[in-house]
Amino acid sequence: MAGFKHLVIVKFKEDVVVEDILNGMQKLVSEIDAVKSFEWGQDIEGEEMLGQGFTHAFLMTFEDKQGYTAFVGHPCHVEFSATFSTAIDKIVLLDFPSVVVKAAT
Repeated sequence: MAGFKHLVIVKFKEDVVVEDILNGMQKLVSEIDAVKSFEWGQDIEGEEMLGQGFTHAFLMTFEDKQGYTAFVGHPCHVEFSATFSTAIDKIVLLDFPSVVVKAAT
């Protein structure tokens, strides 16, 4: 699926219950129709030096930039972002139209 992507890479604070954040994020994406797909993962193989301490990645796909804009302004996202922000030690965000070179089969 091409579309517009929202990639979030984070390192959570030491005292954060990551499972609570993950449950909140899964609930969030299930409530907002503009999110067409959602994937996440935890780094288990990366070298510490290359990962720079980041531990989790989240990827959302939207039909287009307008879908992403609707997501960002959605009250559920605004509310969850406040909680998510307090749990973050470091973060990288990338928002981009994607180009599919080889589609999943």
